[in-house]
Amino acid sequence: MRVLVTGGAGFIGSHVVDRLVNEGFWVRVVDNLSSGRLINIKRHIDSSAIELVVGDLKDPEVALRVVDGVDTVFHYAANPEVRVSTTNPEVHFNENIVATFNLLEAMRRRNVRELIFASSSSVYGEPLEIPVGEDAPVKPVSVYGASKASCENLIHAYAKLYGFKAIALRYANVAGPRLRHGVIWDFIVKLRENPHELEILGDGGQVRSYIYIDDAVEATMTAWRKTSSYFEVYNVASEDWITINELADIVIETMGLKNVEKKYKPILHGVGWLGDVKKIALRIDKIKRQGFKPSMNSRETVKQTVMDILEEIESKA
Repeated sequence: MRVLVTGGAGFIGSHVVDRLVNEGFWVRVVDNLSSGRLINIKRHIDSSAIELVVGDLKDPEVALRVVDGVDTVFHYAANPEVRVSTTNPEVHFNENIVATFNLLEAMRRRNVRELIFASSSSVYGEPLEIPVGEDAPVKPVSVYGASKASCENLIHAYAKLYGFKAIALRYANVAGPRLRHGVIWDFIVKLRENPHELEILGDGGQVRSYIYIDDAVEATMTAWRKTSSYFEVYNVASEDWITINELADIVIETMGLKNVEKKYKPILHGVGWLGDVKKIALRIDKIKRQGFKPSMNSRETVKQTVMDILEEIESKA
C-alpha cells in the first residue's frame, strides 16, 4: 500500500511516518517545513521507503501531485500553535482550512478514497464538564479549534458525497520526543534560560490531559484498521488529567531544579490567552472499544517527554 502523510516532517506526522515505514508501507511525505523539520525524518530520507516532497498544500497543484498514486492519506499538515489564533487568525484559516479543502479536492479528482485526519480536543471549546465524549457539543473558542471543526465538516461532506472512508482523531495534548511547541516545550526553554523563575501564562489551574506520542500513534493505527464506516470521530487521550501547576512541578523536578519561583500571568477567568480554555479532558471509551489502551498517564507522559527533550537538546550540544 502507498500512503501519503501530509505534515510528515512535523511532530506527530513524523512519528506516524516512522510507524508506517516500520510496518512496510511505502510513504510519500509532503511538508512545507513551516513548523516541520527535516531532522524528524532524517533516518528515512535516503531510504527507498519514502519520497519527500517539500511543498505547500495551499497550492492546489501541489495537492494534486502528492495524492497521485496513493491509496490512503494521513493528514497532519497544519499550524500547531493555538495562540497564533489571537494575533494572526488568517494563518489557521489558510494552513488548516484552505490546505484541507485543496487536499480533499485533489483526492476526489485522483480517486483516493481513504483519509485519516488529525483533529483536536480544541473543537470542544470550554465544556461544562470533563471528560467530554465525542457526542459533546462542538463549540470552539479559538480560531485554531474552529479551523479543525471546519475541516471535520468538510471531510464529512466529502465522505458522504464522494464515498470516502474518513476518520477524524480528536487528539488531546500529545507529547514526546521531537515536540517543539506547547506548554512543556515552553517551560523547558524558559527554565534553561532562567532556572530560578518560571513564567506561567494563566493562573496555573488550567486542566489538561496528556498522551504520549507512542500511544497516540497506536490509537491512530487502531482507529484506521478497525473502522469500516464512511466517517467516524474518535477522542485520543489518556484517561486522567493534571493542572498546569502540576505540570510545572513535574518539569522542574525532572530538570533537577529547586526553589523555582512561579510567576503567573492570568487573564479573564484564569486562562493564559484569548482562546485558551480553563479545563479540557476527553473520554476515550469509543477508541478503547476498538482495542486501544494508553500505556502512560498524564504525569508519566510529561515526565518522559521532559527527559526525551533534554536528551535531544544535550545530544546537539
